[in-house]
Amino acid sequence: MKKNAVLIVIILFAALHTNAQNFKAEQKKQEKIIKSARKSKKVTDLEYEKLMKEQETIKYTIEKYEMDGALDAHEKNVIHDKLERAERRLRRYKTNGEVY
Repeated sequence: MKKNAVLIVIILFAALHTNAQNFKAEQKKQEKIIKSARKSKKVTDLEYEKLMKEQETIKYTIEKYEMDGALDAHEKNVIHDKLERAERRLRRYKTNGEVY
């Protein structure tokens, strides 16, 4: 039973790991969330502009690193860190308690 449970955990981890490497989809998802946050007035226009500029930087980085056809570990880490930082910044902007 333990071997089956371990095998299931390994398979799930592998599936999550392969899905986590789809950087373009993650970036598009973030961009969509930013646009909906602006539409619902959860972020100011200035915050929106900062977030969108950051998304453009992320897009450029992904394209630059994919030019050679393969991403090495460092490039994946850089992209992942940029996406994580953008997600944290969006979360902070959405909950900063300002009244608009």
